Amino acid sequence: MNKIEKVFEKLMPYFLKFANSKPTLAIKDGFLLTMPLTLVGSIFLLIGCMPIPGWDNIMTNTFGAGWADPIWQVVGSTFDILALVGVFGVAYTYAKNEGVEGISAGVLGIVSLLIVTNSFVITEAGERIGGVIPKAYMGGKGMISAIIIGISVGYIYSWFIKRDIRIKMPEGVPQGVANAFSALIPGFAIITLSSIVFLVFDRLAGVSFIEVVYDVLQTPIQNMTDSLAGAILIPLLISLFWWGGIHGSAIIMGIMGPIVTANGLANQAIIDSGAALVVGENAKIVTAQFVDQYLTFGGAGLTLGLVLAMILRAKSAHLKQLGKLSIVPALFNINEPVLFGMPIVFNPLMLIPFIGAPLLSSLILYTSISLGFMPPFGAVVVPWTTPPIIGGFIVGGWKGALMQIIIILMSASVYYPFMKMQDQISYSAELEESDATK
Repeated sequence: MNKIEKVFEKLMPYFLKFANSKPTLAIKDGFLLTMPLTLVGSIFLLIGCMPIPGWDNIMTNTFGAGWADPIWQVVGSTFDILALVGVFGVAYTYAKNEGVEGISAGVLGIVSLLIVTNSFVITEAGERIGGVIPKAYMGGKGMISAIIIGISVGYIYSWFIKRDIRIKMPEGVPQGVANAFSALIPGFAIITLSSIVFLVFDRLAGVSFIEVVYDVLQTPIQNMTDSLAGAILIPLLISLFWWGGIHGSAIIMGIMGPIVTANGLANQAIIDSGAALVVGENAKIVTAQFVDQYLTFGGAGLTLGLVLAMILRAKSAHLKQLGKLSIVPALFNINEPVLFGMPIVFNPLMLIPFIGAPLLSSLILYTSISLGFMPPFGAVVVPWTTPPIIGGFIVGGWKGALMQIIIILMSASVYYPFMKMQDQISYSAELEESDATK
């Protein structure tokens, strides 16, 4: 284990450099702006698709045909613009972290995304309708484009402002007016560059930039994250980072969050079309719910099982009391008390269960969805502080809740022998301390 710690010590500066880099922070913090949309949209989506048999008939008999029309209007106006909000957030955050005014960068990010996207749609009959914004690429399909454009716009805008290549207004001019004029030169450069990009892809490839990014980058990345290897790699990296004292959830999901969210949105689009989700054909398995509700509930490493094991079976006062103090935060998916109070961080004894429990959970859930016991998840998400079982029921019905119960029991079983070894160490130390004070 000492060798592992030494490896982490050598790699730690590189991990921290990556985690604190401007692009990483821009992606992680920028897409936080989409969270209210996904949560509010999920509430309406849940109302429209409540996991209760005969729900549609009940609502139709109560409110009449078309009762769900305003609900789908809300769902479409939240989930279908996540890339549009995301590009604003990424560009804004990047510029702000560079120490310049970020709102103008965010607005230019939106404009740039719209410029490189076609302003028409083709109907099933082959008719071209212009003057529209294709919402399909403003939501899940535009996630990677939003990241690329957001970072590029944030960088270019900051480059101009930091070098004073801008129009300066005299002192006394309102700040809002001054910012608007400051954005003119970088804005002209960004918009001109975006138009050139649109022209190049339109003339040479016959498709828009955002379509090329979706086909060439986003689709392969989504397929990679949706594979069994992706299902294993995500919890492995989250746990390894946390064990090394780095916020693994923020780093890994800050990067992968938009991708697994796009997986869920792709599933929802199939559901909305009336087609069936079929694993191995059109359904994505690894979604935001897959990670949040089954790999990290109770906290990274699935430590809720450890907390329960400490409360029920620990002999040492240290672990017994730590379990009691940690149970309430753990029910709301907060596990810093046990991570640093046991501790788990840099504790060689706890490395195996801390990695093993979420890996087993991922394999169990992936297999359950692949075999058809659990349905693939759609776009319904819940706040990350939603207690276990409740969150499982909301995103997956009774099977989702049952799966969380199974995973809690599995986690407790995995942690138990290692907890007992740690408990014996603490108990022996307490006995020695007690003897010394007599």
